[in-house]
Amino acid sequence: MNKDIIRNLLDKKVELEQRISAIEADFSKGRSQDFAEQTSENENNEVLSEIHLEAQRELNLINQAITRSDNNEYGLCRLCQQAISPERLKVLPYIDTCINCAK
Repeated sequence: MNKDIIRNLLDKKVELEQRISAIEADFSKGRSQDFAEQTSENENNEVLSEIHLEAQRELNLINQAITRSDNNEYGLCRLCQQAISPERLKVLPYIDTCINCAK
């Protein structure tokens, strides 16, 4: 099961990297000279900034989970070293604490 979860994490990593690149490419585009259009672009940039930030956060969590997998630590709670339930990992594949320690 861990192999399936890791494969899904790797797929999600690629998806997030593409999303981040697309957002950064959009940010690097020139802006309109029209004031009304600039207002719309600024609103769009605020939304894109939030999406960008969230994608970066999720990518960071995924990278940490992949590193734990590479170190044979995936699925173990970082606090108590006990196994994290498979059900919890299915829902939150990059989680690093068991349900007891998360409380």
